Amino acid sequence: MVKNSIHRRLVAILIADVVGYSRMMEADEALTFETLRERRTHVLDPVVRTYEGRIVKFMGDGVLVEFGSAINAVEAALKLQRKMTEANVGIPEPRQIVLRIGINIGDVIGEGSDIYGEGVNVAARLETLAEPGGICISEKVHNEVRGKISIMMKDLGLVQLKNIAAPVRTFGMETARALPSTLLSRSREFTTVAVLPLTNISGNAEQDYFADGITEDIITELSRFKNLSVVARNTTFSYRGQSVNVAEIGRQLGADFVLEGSVRLSGQRMRATVQLIDAQTGAHVFAEKFDREVVDIFAVQDQIVEAIIGRLFFNLQEVAGIVRGRTSTTSISAYTSWLRAGAAWRNGDEPGARKHMHEAVRLDPIYAPALASLGLLYAYWRFSEPSVATDAELEVQCQQFAARAIAVDKTDPFVLTSVAACFFWSGILTMPCATPTLLSPSVLMT
Repeated sequence: MVKNSIHRRLVAILIADVVGYSRMMEADEALTFETLRERRTHVLDPVVRTYEGRIVKFMGDGVLVEFGSAINAVEAALKLQRKMTEANVGIPEPRQIVLRIGINIGDVIGEGSDIYGEGVNVAARLETLAEPGGICISEKVHNEVRGKISIMMKDLGLVQLKNIAAPVRTFGMETARALPSTLLSRSREFTTVAVLPLTNISGNAEQDYFADGITEDIITELSRFKNLSVVARNTTFSYRGQSVNVAEIGRQLGADFVLEGSVRLSGQRMRATVQLIDAQTGAHVFAEKFDREVVDIFAVQDQIVEAIIGRLFFNLQEVAGIVRGRTSTTSISAYTSWLRAGAAWRNGDEPGARKHMHEAVRLDPIYAPALASLGLLYAYWRFSEPSVATDAELEVQCQQFAARAIAVDKTDPFVLTSVAACFFWSGILTMPCATPTLLSPSVLMT
């Protein structure tokens, strides 16, 4: 018998990196190197030792640390951010060392002094979602520290992380430091766009969900294009309701362009105004108004996306030839219920989310994203509440809605990832005989 040489352990993983590192190195390489070395010696090392952590490795401007306790990891992160803020006092802002930190709990594989595994990958993705000077944690970490650490935690909802199959519910942790006005390095591989939340100017706060939903759909549609990087929704939505300098926010987010605008829903008409701004110059690339009947809402969204792509790449023929394959719904009422469900979920109203999503499916029984979301909502309900964890009815609901979603659309990435997450949370490994290929790799990777 061959002895298993893989060593696994459950740990809390902290990953931090320096905001604007490339810019700082380009400006003064020697000074940046010396400042980082000083911070490692006098800030990072003492904090890690205090909370019984272990520095696994340094990764250029980043560091990977493991802790035996989620509480220790979060308290270390909080103290690290405070110490960094204190050390930055009196230093010109462009030379300040500001961190983003992501924390996750996961089963890792140890090889020598290094660790590997999905738990590490999730922590790395969470770090990119954190605000400069802030902390982003997974739901697993949140459940461990809730009520034990006195810190404000904002529920950012389910986030689809890059190269992670199942969406991860994330939480942002506020720290003493506000968002710095530092310039982030511009991406050389992609044109980066930040879509700020469209403002609801209808005068009815209850219609915020509509403006938010339109914003999310624009982000989703833009994300389909290769060579175009879109700043994560959770990052841009943190500016909702704030009076901001759009160009400055774009530079802080490392975006080449920023989209801002407003939406007004009045009776059966929707009016949208959007402006695309060059973050480096502050100049308006274009500003347009869209005034349509509500029945044409999807056409308006398509026109906004196509206008942005056309102005960015100056190749309208290529844009016109791209088929985005929208296979959602033609029912405005169903779509409105979908938006209401999303708003309820983000506000922590899970029963309300299920109610509105059921209404969307009632209005359009072949609305694949809504069907997949219902399966996911039931799976999450079954997973998150032990009192109903063995309820067979919830398992049946989960399976049925997931199967219906796949039957309608096997190509939509949202549908596929939602169904995968649905079965991950519910612990179901096989489907009913009627749909035996639902979880096959060929289907999920289409």
